[in-house]
Amino acid sequence: MALTESTMLELGTKIPDFELYDVVSGKSVRPGDFKQQTGLLVIFLCKHCPYVIHIKSELPKLGKDYAPKGIGIISISSNDPTTHPEDAPESLRQMAMELGLNYPVCFDVTQEVAKAFHAACTPEFYLFDENRQLVYRGQLDDSRPGNNKPVNGQSLRHALDAVLAGKPVDSNQRPSIGCSIKWRQGNEPTYFVH
Repeated sequence: MALTESTMLELGTKIPDFELYDVVSGKSVRPGDFKQQTGLLVIFLCKHCPYVIHIKSELPKLGKDYAPKGIGIISISSNDPTTHPEDAPESLRQMAMELGLNYPVCFDVTQEVAKAFHAACTPEFYLFDENRQLVYRGQLDDSRPGNNKPVNGQSLRHALDAVLAGKPVDSNQRPSIGCSIKWRQGNEPTYFVH
């Protein structure tokens, strides 16, 4: 398993605009749908990655703890399902339902959204403030498979709490580490959302 680090997109970057479909509801999802929220968290994930599986208990907690406080959350899987069928929309839907996620799980069929974010790995977290400027990117916390550190979301939660309090987010941030995004080899997507 090849480890990949976040590219650490420059802080202050405006959120890229996109429109994807939630694999559970079938509804379209755009950053503009969350105008009333104080912040917007974008999570790149997938179903098969051992690093996502390692933190999966924290994923529903983030939604339960922060969505009611004013943080919008969108999760996105950009992996090519022709090479990784466990990351196809049907499997993502099953994962969302099993975990009880209360936020959209979207499938990036063209992989253009991942490219716009300079996303490199799963899991990877991007937090935007009320002006939709990037204030945090990188890891959930210091826990990795096998290092015996607790999965508690500490790094991301500090940033979320700062955004909610209207305070600056500490710019000393660590990249996420995980599986690389599984990029398509051809020009055209070979998988389509029904």
